[in-house]
Amino acid sequence: MAIVIRRLICLVISRALACLLFCGTEPIAILFNHIGRHSMLSVYLPDWNSQGILPPILPGKGGTSPQRSPYQIDLFMLLDRFASSQERKHILEGFLNFRHMLHTLGITGGFQWLDGSFLENIELLTNRPPNDMDVVTFYELPTGIRQADLLKKADDKLEHDNLKERYSIDAYLCELGHPFDAGQARRLTYWYSMWSHRRDGLWKGFVQVDLAPTHDGKAREMLLTLGGRP
Repeated sequence: MAIVIRRLICLVISRALACLLFCGTEPIAILFNHIGRHSMLSVYLPDWNSQGILPPILPGKGGTSPQRSPYQIDLFMLLDRFASSQERKHILEGFLNFRHMLHTLGITGGFQWLDGSFLENIELLTNRPPNDMDVVTFYELPTGIRQADLLKKADDKLEHDNLKERYSIDAYLCELGHPFDAGQARRLTYWYSMWSHRRDGLWKGFVQVDLAPTHDGKAREMLLTLGGRP
């Protein structure tokens, strides 16, 4: 228990230092205001377990604990944890570019679930780097814009194959804002069941990031300091 507490303290300190570098003049306020807005936001992302995956429930917590996947993290924690090779940095660069494209279309409200081999210790499991990142974006339509208008504006930018080629992500989109009926429940449970299990049926964890562009510019700067391409 003492080791876990020390790790949590070190992580909170490191997040505060990261905000000092990347979040402007009021880093501590930004950090804790962000946490306050999302009561389920994770300040601790568990390590890969012996099977090379994120555990679906925070280690040491009971089976009914709310401290479970999807782990809500920010872009800084995503980069700090997963930008560990040039292949991974390339995928993260593509992910940030994908987010920028969405933002230019006016899609700024919502969240994203990130998954796939990118979130696994795939280098150890299969002796290869990840090929891409799996991303499902739950988005709110911009005010006054219909779905048909958005698709017309986007042209081919949101087509699945184009997204994979341009951004190295296996991307899917799911519109928010509809009444939570049986159809919405089916869509949500579909994506949760898909993202929380490997193809062999193993239960695993994944992460969630906010879609707002608040920290994207600073995250891009951080990626450059970690050795990403300019």
